[in-house]
Amino acid sequence: MKRTDKRSELIRVGREIIGQRGFNSASLNDILTTAGVPKGSFYYYFASKEDFGVAIIDDFALQYQTKLKHLLEDEQFSPLTRLRNFFESKITEMETSNCTDGCLIGNLAQELSAQNELFRDRLNQVFADWEEYFARCLRAAYETGEIDSDRNLDDLARFVLSSWEGAILQAKVTKSVVPMQTFVKILFHQVLGKSTSS
Repeated sequence: MKRTDKRSELIRVGREIIGQRGFNSASLNDILTTAGVPKGSFYYYFASKEDFGVAIIDDFALQYQTKLKHLLEDEQFSPLTRLRNFFESKITEMETSNCTDGCLIGNLAQELSAQNELFRDRLNQVFADWEEYFARCLRAAYETGEIDSDRNLDDLARFVLSSWEGAILQAKVTKSVVPMQTFVKILFHQVLGKSTSS
């Protein structure tokens, strides 16, 4: 196995185990054994478990961002349709995993934000990057007349992401995608729906 492949395999296995057990409970030995990588090789790629954790955050964030970009910037659909397509795709993924996967960034934010400033800063930046994708899509929806003008779109993007992350967490707890589906229904029918008042 090439060096770059070993690093990628460590990140893949680490992401899976940390997703199941949490960062603090994930044993480095279990990760190394599962990945088939000796301990000495681990420290060739990563200075510490903390450094490894940041690499996993970055890997997940990049994949999630790729999906955000692909769906939220797909101009064959209207902006609000793009937004709905993104949420529906994530609901399908959650159903496929029997509501066990969730959002690794959300999970790690809950576990590590109060424990480690490096992780807190990196996770905060990931959320800020995601908010900007939502904000751009919402601005496009305003520009095309899909939503009203009397809204702070940056605040709305922040609200959308926070509510979505909460819905994912609740879906994991209840083992049901209903909280995610409820979020989508409320968002599109009550939050983003055009005002009918004159």
